[in-house]
Amino acid sequence: MSHSPDAIKLLIEHIENSTYEGLPESAVSACKTFILDSIGVGISGSRVPNVAKIKQAISQWGEAHQAQVWVTGEWMPAVSAAAINGYQIHNQEWDCVHEPAVVHPMAVILSSLVAYAQQHNLSGQQLILGVVIAVDVATLIGQCVTSSLKFFRPSICGCLGATAGICAMQSIQGETLHNALGIAYSQLSGTMQSHVEGSPMLAMQIGINSSAGIRAVDMAVAGFAGPKDILQGPYGYFQLFEDSFDLTPLVQKIGIEYQIEQVSHKPFPTGRAGHGTVDGLQQLQTQHGFSAQDIARIDVYATPLINKLVGRPIKDDMDASYAKLCNGYIAASVLLAGSVAVADFEQEFLSDNTRLELGAKVFTHLNDTQDLNALAPVTVMVTLNSGEELTVNLQHVLGSPQNPLSREAQLAKFKAAYHSAILAFDEFNLEHLINSIDQLEQIPNINSLVAALVRSR
Repeated sequence: MSHSPDAIKLLIEHIENSTYEGLPESAVSACKTFILDSIGVGISGSRVPNVAKIKQAISQWGEAHQAQVWVTGEWMPAVSAAAINGYQIHNQEWDCVHEPAVVHPMAVILSSLVAYAQQHNLSGQQLILGVVIAVDVATLIGQCVTSSLKFFRPSICGCLGATAGICAMQSIQGETLHNALGIAYSQLSGTMQSHVEGSPMLAMQIGINSSAGIRAVDMAVAGFAGPKDILQGPYGYFQLFEDSFDLTPLVQKIGIEYQIEQVSHKPFPTGRAGHGTVDGLQQLQTQHGFSAQDIARIDVYATPLINKLVGRPIKDDMDASYAKLCNGYIAASVLLAGSVAVADFEQEFLSDNTRLELGAKVFTHLNDTQDLNALAPVTVMVTLNSGEELTVNLQHVLGSPQNPLSREAQLAKFKAAYHSAILAFDEFNLEHLINSIDQLEQIPNINSLVAALVRSR
């Protein structure tokens, strides 16, 4: 009988043995790329009206001068700032995703690590190490799953990753590290019910788990013990949260392939599952020059996961959370405006009859992909009123590591996100922020970086 690898032991050894000096330049570079991207979408997320409701609730949970809310700058306990910033990163579905893991790796992780780093005056090098290790842990666990999403993997794996990342930043090892991961596991939360309903709790599941990672480390450092066999135990992650798993990706990749280098950008503020539709329609429209009025119907042939996540019908009373995960609305938006932007999910557009009628012409079907966690390939077929059929097949959707955004496109996305914040920033601060992240390893205290994420009053 073959001996099964001990997954938690492998992860703990990786966390303990990793140093900033030992990271390859490619991993450091990718880390800075996705820190910039995630800060951009987190700044933009300040514009969502629900942020005010969350701040009102969280303000009752205690006061402290530990960490700040991005853009508006309120000081509060690190766990509170992490929750709000995590919500801001994910609330527009614009944050990056690790496609094979089906994990948004930066939402929980960056909000949690930056708040903790502010509280403890940590450096840019510590943050880079923490993020790289956190993304490894979150996405290697996710990649081992062979069944479809039931629980919300971005929040759950994100929390385990964030806990690992904080421990890496602080060189927390041994029993304390093992306890921290167990205490984090005991707090994990998030289901796909919010996704199905298009509920704003979907993004708040990120915020809740951002706080949980910090709490887990604080409790472990205080000497509190957690459960140990949290991945393969009878009620461990793989048994309880998922239906089937295979540890091969973890065993083959850990310490060899840094997962921050395998992350996909989201050029558009929609679920990644809708990006093939946008990419395909942009390509066809550029190539053939048709207008929205010329379209009889659109058929998207996509993976089981894409059908599950964005195959929902367009309807009259959608809110933004539902529309961002509706292939018909996403398609209509790109055909009418040429792209998809955060403003497309404001009420005037959500109730626009032209958009709703066009979106009703979009049909999402299963292709022959068997992998329940795949987000590609995608085929988009446009049938014109003339009867002509136009088709594009996408093996790799725009933004993936195999079809990456150029640096120019990355900065254009960042600038658009930055300028959509609830408060206006100036251009000088924009360039200062980009330069600060480009030179993140030289920053002695993360508080100086966060100062550039806050609109001076």
